This record gives sequence, structure tokens and C-alpha cells, in this order.
Amino acid sequence: MKLYAIIRRDGFTDGPTLETAAARSTDVGDSMPEDIRWIRSYVLNEESGALGTLCIYEASSEQAIRDHAEKADLPVTEIVPIADTVVVRPDPD
Repeated sequence: MKLYAIIRRDGFTDGPTLETAAARSTDVGDSMPEDIRWIRSYVLNEESGALGTLCIYEASSEQAIRDHAEKADLPVTEIVPIADTVVVRPDPD
């Protein structure tokens, strides 16, 4: 599997909406273990006042990401393949 960043701009109106979407994402992802694995997400404060996310996934292909998003009713603004990872410091708590 390859590593991808998925950007979801203005996808969520508030925290509860995001939590509901995360639960759907987990359920759908659990049904596709050979194709996709959610690693982590960063929640973005969008200029519109909505929330977006930058999600890191392992996936068999960009199409697997799109299939997962469609089944979980998640927006996809952009999919970016990740070439490498450089960790200077661990993510803060």
C-alpha cells in the first residue's frame, strides 16, 4: 500500500458532524482492510467557518480512496501521493 494525504475542504459544519463522519469512515474502512487504512487526521479551521481535514491514509490506490469516500459519504477535494516522511518532532498532544 502507498501513503496518501486527502484534503477535504469545508466538508464539515461542526465538531459533531465531523465525529459522525469519522465513525462512518471507520466503519467503511474496516470493511475494506486490504484497500485502505486511516492513519491520522488534522482538523482545519476553514475561512468559511466550516471545518476541513487533512487525512493521512494508506491505500492500494487513489481509486480505493475515492471508493471509500463515496461509501462513507465523505468529500474529497484533493488526493496527494506522499513520497516520503520526515519527522522532526512527534505530533504535539
